[in-house]
Amino acid sequence: MNAIIYCRVSTKKTVQETSLQRQEEELRELAARLQFRVEKVIKEQASGYDLDREGIIELLSIIKEKNIDAVLIQDETRIGRGNAKIAILHCILKENVSVYTITHNGRLQLSDADSMVLQIVSIVEEYQRKLHNIKIKRGMKRAIREGYRPEKNLKNINLSRGRERLDVPIGEIIRLKNNNLTFAEITATLNGLGYDISKATVHRRYKEYVQLNDSSEK
Repeated sequence: MNAIIYCRVSTKKTVQETSLQRQEEELRELAARLQFRVEKVIKEQASGYDLDREGIIELLSIIKEKNIDAVLIQDETRIGRGNAKIAILHCILKENVSVYTITHNGRLQLSDADSMVLQIVSIVEEYQRKLHNIKIKRGMKRAIREGYRPEKNLKNINLSRGRERLDVPIGEIIRLKNNNLTFAEITATLNGLGYDISKATVHRRYKEYVQLNDSSEK
């Protein structure tokens, strides 16, 4: 099984470098006991309450791009604290990646409260996705009834049939746009999460969403 080791300390004091090194050594020992192959070691000095961490962005990007089975941490607070911890754990677990800790000497054992919150988040996310898809389908059907022909709006339609439309997380684009991010910032965020996408594509998909959304509300 392939694993990523993630180590974090909360401050950038020089003395904390020793703690990072100790975490790595202990996690390598855990990986050896569990017979995991360590694909990457990520170490950073940052607050656990922050989501905007280079190490965490890299971690989430790798588990999306590569065949990673587990993330190894000292304890659950290394991933994050407060709401940040729940959000990051959700992103990891929904990729079917397990979390192992030194504290539990194996798979992470969540508290009942954290387990309940993660279940609620997953359910809400699933229903949001279903509602979003329903809205898109209704908008498309209405647009077609009114004369819209999607086959006439596809770019590069004369290219080889093997070329596929880029898979874009439209829900994430909308969420980031609603948070007042620019298209350049949205593109940079998605690139950091492992999506090879250009600003022009982000802008085009957002316009398509707005057009379909407007059609569904008429």
